[in-house]
Amino acid sequence: MSGREGELAASPATDAHALLPRAQTLPRGPVTLFLEWFGELAIFAWRVARAAVTPPYEFSELIRQLDEIGSKSLPLVALAGAAIGVVLSLESRQSLTRFGAKSMLPAALVYSVVHEIGPIITALVVSGRVGAGIGAELASMKVTEQIDAIEASAVNPYRLLAATRILACTLMLPLLTLAADLCGLLMGWVALALAEPLSFHQFFNDGFKGSGFSDFLPPTFKTAAFGLIIGLVSCFQGMRTRGGAAGVGRAATSSVVLSSLFVILADVVLVKFIIIFFP
Repeated sequence: MSGREGELAASPATDAHALLPRAQTLPRGPVTLFLEWFGELAIFAWRVARAAVTPPYEFSELIRQLDEIGSKSLPLVALAGAAIGVVLSLESRQSLTRFGAKSMLPAALVYSVVHEIGPIITALVVSGRVGAGIGAELASMKVTEQIDAIEASAVNPYRLLAATRILACTLMLPLLTLAADLCGLLMGWVALALAEPLSFHQFFNDGFKGSGFSDFLPPTFKTAAFGLIIGLVSCFQGMRTRGGAAGVGRAATSSVVLSSLFVILADVVLVKFIIIFFP
């Protein structure tokens, strides 16, 4: 075979190799990016779960995160719950009085706060405060190569940084929900008592009449799933950050937006499961 024929025979392969880098740099569609994001999230969750059950355990860091996520979020959560209780009490009183069902107001208030308003408001408040904090903190550690330094010192960053924060969010969300429910019901009773005389004993008896643990425990403990979502998404967005200071801002924003979105979607699914298994 002559040299000219060899060039002609080799040209298709040469063209294919030349086009390969261009094919790799072509823009990817939103569906592809969406599936890639979920795939990377699943891999990240598996690495965190494997690191969390492997000794040594980071108990001191876990306790610090419990304080950071739980104790320091309590005032904001309590204030949000109290405000929701007052507003719900005032609005419900006006509506139920119009239909002649004012005696059902304590039960309606208890049912609304405990079943849905308290858990979802707590999750959204925590996702705004804690999600942004976790995303920004881990993103700044990523862009300043602190995470690489931790890994170089033979410490697993998934165990030290991610697992402790995710576990702290999962454990503290039900407790914060209890605080929000308590403040919401207490301030709801105060708003009712200011409008007309109503003792707390009567409010408590009328509100919880006919209610059992099946009405109280599932809505409260579903917030553990909300905490898992907030911690996982925030840590993932922070530890995959690129692009310097601008990347830190994007990580904080995306942590809040995505965790709030997934909390709302998870609430739809969990409410359906609660209705099926706890009718």
